[in-house]
Amino acid sequence: MSKVGIVSLGCCKNLVDSEMILQFFVDSGYQITVDPKQADIIIVNTCGFILDAKKESIDTIFEMLTYHKKVIVTGCLAQRYYEILKKQIPEMDLLIKIDDYSHFKKMVQTIIPNLTNENEELSYQKRTISTSDFSAYLKIGEGCSNNCTYCAIPLIRGPLHSRTIDDIYQEALNLANIGIKELVLIAQDTTKYGLDLYHQIKIEELLKKILTIKEFKYIRLLYLYPDEISDELIDLFKNEERLTPYFDIPIQHSESHILKDMNRRGDKQFLLDLFNKIKSRVPNAILRTTVMVGFPNETNDDVDRLINFMQEVEFDHLGAFSYSKEEDTPSYNFKGQISEKKKKERLDKVMKAQSHISYQKNKKHIGEIMNGLVIGKKGEFYLLRSYWNAPDDIDGQIMFTSHQKLSNGDYVKVKINNALIYDLSGELIEVIEKK
Repeated sequence: MSKVGIVSLGCCKNLVDSEMILQFFVDSGYQITVDPKQADIIIVNTCGFILDAKKESIDTIFEMLTYHKKVIVTGCLAQRYYEILKKQIPEMDLLIKIDDYSHFKKMVQTIIPNLTNENEELSYQKRTISTSDFSAYLKIGEGCSNNCTYCAIPLIRGPLHSRTIDDIYQEALNLANIGIKELVLIAQDTTKYGLDLYHQIKIEELLKKILTIKEFKYIRLLYLYPDEISDELIDLFKNEERLTPYFDIPIQHSESHILKDMNRRGDKQFLLDLFNKIKSRVPNAILRTTVMVGFPNETNDDVDRLINFMQEVEFDHLGAFSYSKEEDTPSYNFKGQISEKKKKERLDKVMKAQSHISYQKNKKHIGEIMNGLVIGKKGEFYLLRSYWNAPDDIDGQIMFTSHQKLSNGDYVKVKINNALIYDLSGELIEVIEKK
């Protein structure tokens, strides 16, 4: 039997595409392998968001070519730099743009003429889940219409394109039927779901429908755009126990003049009011955000004020990255570009400040009883995922001891006994439900 392997780079939204690609080949009679030496076909699903991601994608393509197998390159880099890649890396057997996923079979048949598959395109209803047998992502839409001045996503993925509620619900049912207990809804901007399709935001309606599927222990929502978080959505988090009170709200910065230059809606006071509202209405809310340093015309004082903002809000989890000057984005030609040295200094300063905030926040969880899913083992410790941490390896870990043997996917109760800068640790109290 022929074998296929895949290297999936970038975000979890790209991972969903990789899972559809894998299933396409499984339905074509291929066996999946994680060893490129054993593969007859190697797929590199690339990321093209920022410079480091593009470099990683290029390096991976060249590495996979050394195995002298058929190499198919897909994803964001293929979409964004199709002609350049085709010219500069002719050794690739096939280059498939995201726009061509709708006739994936036709593209693949150019190098595998005898391909047997009834499906012409990739399908959300046909995926090989690669995360685990109890946790999965569900992509509710594609593209983004926010047009932030630094962001290449609209150039790559196009404007917002929501899937229908019925289509998403059917996929959710499929995932529940194969034993998925944790469902993570994702898109470039989940809070704007449905606006393009139904001419009004439908994220609350979608969540309510998915919540009718009782098999899910947790339903998590990622990538919330700040000014589209309605009172109704906040109250849904408050009232629905299985909708984790986890607010992943990338803000990029706190300072109003930078937000304006980024074409981000809302200002500093708006963000403060939003986070205060969430904390007052949902007392156990977990706040996660992403911030960017080194955007054109940012000053040292702006970074200090950003840190003050972080200290006031007290984010549970915060990721920071340096501004990447991306061609064809409006900010590429902005005056006041910041040197790489200053970007690194500012990034280090922000992350050092967040380490103190994170430690203080984590200490408040000592003594808390958390319900969650066993997700693995690290040495003598089991690992837990609760409402506190998302499955994308950005947040810290919850490690715990157990007097009995556990399996991944077990639903357990753990007491938190200790806090580290980014992690928590504790002990098993009870096994609520075996997988």
